[in-house]
Amino acid sequence: MANTVLTVPGRYDQIQKIVAFVTQGAREAGLDEDAIFHVELCCDEACTNIIEHAYGGEDVGMIRVRYELLADAFKMIIQDNGRPFDPDQVPPPSLPTVPANSAADSTLSQPQIGGLGLHFMRKLMDEVQFSFNAGGENTLIMIKKLATGGNS
Repeated sequence: MANTVLTVPGRYDQIQKIVAFVTQGAREAGLDEDAIFHVELCCDEACTNIIEHAYGGEDVGMIRVRYELLADAFKMIIQDNGRPFDPDQVPPPSLPTVPANSAADSTLSQPQIGGLGLHFMRKLMDEVQFSFNAGGENTLIMIKKLATGGNS
C-alpha cells in the first residue's frame, strides 16, 4: 500500500499535490469516477478554506492529509492548526434561481460568496465531521462510500 499521509505547506500551489494524493487513495479504495471527482472537489474546497479562513493566507501553517481504505468506504482526514470555526454557523449559500425561459439571461444574480465549499462537502460526501481541540488542531473527516452493485 502506498504512503497514506502527506504534509505540505498551506499554499495554493500545494492543493494540486494534495488532490493527486487523495485521488490515488480513492482509486486504490475502488471508488468509481464520479465518486473520485466528488473526493477531489471536496478535498480542493477544504484545503482552499484552510488557507483562506483558518490560516488567513499562504505560508502560515501546514496541512496534513491522510486517508484510510475501509471495507466499504474511503476516508480522508485533513488537519490544520489554524483558527477553528463552527460549521453550524456557516449559512447555506444563496444559489440563484433560473427561470425556465431565461437560461441565457446574463442579468441573473450571482450566488452569494461563501459557504459553497461546505455545501459541496455536505452534499457530495456521505459523512462530514469537524472537530477542534484545545491544542489548536482542527480535523475534518470526510467519508465516501463505495458504490454497491444493485444486480447481485
